[in-house]
Amino acid sequence: MAEGLLRALDVSIGRRVEGLLAGDFRSNLLGTGSELAMMRPYVPGDDVRRIDWNATARTGEPHVRVDLAERVLVTWLVLDASVSMQFGTADRRKADVAEGVAVAIGHLATRRGNRLGVVAFGGEEPVAIPPRQGRVGLVGLLAALRSEPRADGAGSSTLAAALARTGALARQRSLVVVVSDFRGPREWREPLLQLAGHHDVIAVEIRDQREQELTNVGLLYLVDPETGRQLRVDTRSRRLRERFAVAAAAERGQLARSLTGVGVRHVVLTTSGDWLRPFVTFLRRSRA
Repeated sequence: MAEGLLRALDVSIGRRVEGLLAGDFRSNLLGTGSELAMMRPYVPGDDVRRIDWNATARTGEPHVRVDLAERVLVTWLVLDASVSMQFGTADRRKADVAEGVAVAIGHLATRRGNRLGVVAFGGEEPVAIPPRQGRVGLVGLLAALRSEPRADGAGSSTLAAALARTGALARQRSLVVVVSDFRGPREWREPLLQLAGHHDVIAVEIRDQREQELTNVGLLYLVDPETGRQLRVDTRSRRLRERFAVAAAAERGQLARSLTGVGVRHVVLTTSGDWLRPFVTFLRRSRA
């Protein structure tokens, strides 16, 4: 997709986001402040990360910290540009959905002078853009990431490294939106846990249906785009297809538990149908 078409996508998504998210999108979803407003006793439903342990020790009763809202809210977009994101068998590729989510987040995160930072991983070179007002450079970045795939399947950095880098760059409490298919080793759990301890984190998982089930199309040679490993598969076997579907569902279920287990909000978008409406619905529910 040429940069001109990406800019047209930017305009189209911006209009739809404005229509679907009627009203001001300013909420505690986008983070809290750093200046203390008050201490109050903990009540069920409070975020346990806001517990002030010094006040709790002094009073013998759990207390939470209530901050004044930041006037400038910062959002970090952690974007997967690895080769596995080029896969897609439905209406679009996973990379296309990721680009759309990036554009939508860009529109939401830069309203009223708020700032957006970007960390991209898995492409030719790791990318980190410090927070700035407006969506300056976002579309150009997406075009550059798309035009530089690694032919050997090897990326310049991993999700774990990108999360660690985001944690080092994010100096104030922020919203962190991680957009990835979360395929491959899960050494990212520890840096994600550390990140979620200081920031509000949303994991946007991109899936393609063919990753979850096999179709009876005869003999296939499957290739792992990240490693280049090949596997010969006879999809005519019903038992094989059933085992594959069960294993794929179990693997994604384990992923969901890993994400929610570290305090991360999780939404799944697919390469088929309308991805924007369920994403905005998820944001509305998170705001509520």
